[in-house]
Amino acid sequence: MSHQFFIAKNAAPEQTVGYTLRESRYLNITNRCTLRCAFCPKFNGLWTVQDYSLRLAHEPTPAEIIAAVGNPEDYREIVFCGLGEPTLRLYTLLDVVSQIRSRARRIRINTDGLANLVYERDVAPDMEGLIDALSVSLNAQDAAIYEFHCRPPVPGTYEAMLDFVKCARDFVPDITLTAIDGLPGVDINACEKIARQLGVGFRQRVLDEVG
Repeated sequence: MSHQFFIAKNAAPEQTVGYTLRESRYLNITNRCTLRCAFCPKFNGLWTVQDYSLRLAHEPTPAEIIAAVGNPEDYREIVFCGLGEPTLRLYTLLDVVSQIRSRARRIRINTDGLANLVYERDVAPDMEGLIDALSVSLNAQDAAIYEFHCRPPVPGTYEAMLDFVKCARDFVPDITLTAIDGLPGVDINACEKIARQLGVGFRQRVLDEVG
């Protein structure tokens, strides 16, 4: 790919692939990111979420990820979410999901919504029948505020994220846009209005509350 993406340097050997929050099993499958968000804890030197260290020594294999899930039936949902963008490993992610799908109650991806931009095609059809929900980081009501906080490597990223949501509506039954209350210039009401216009859900997050 021609686009440049980001990973914080000097990865430590500790390795947490799966972690549990609120009866859900979270899967930390990469530390690589499509963005370099100024508010992201890892770019501010903090690699923990609720006391779990999410700094990866290596990207886990499908077998390691499945082992980290354990029994999918033990959890309310399986969530691909760590300190990285899980769709940067989309094919590994979908491989894992295909193997646990029949035993999982619900499978969600927390994403920046830039997979179509990364893979230069519409990947939403790949998720049909496999992914139950997407939480997409809208983060701002317009491109200028988004670029200020998320620091994308290429222009047009905000529009690409919105286009992904429009595509994904036909293939993933539950989509929620999120934005962080407390970031300078972010208008939560305007963000919620965008979600309504797109016909998807909205959730307000709180600055510095991770996990």
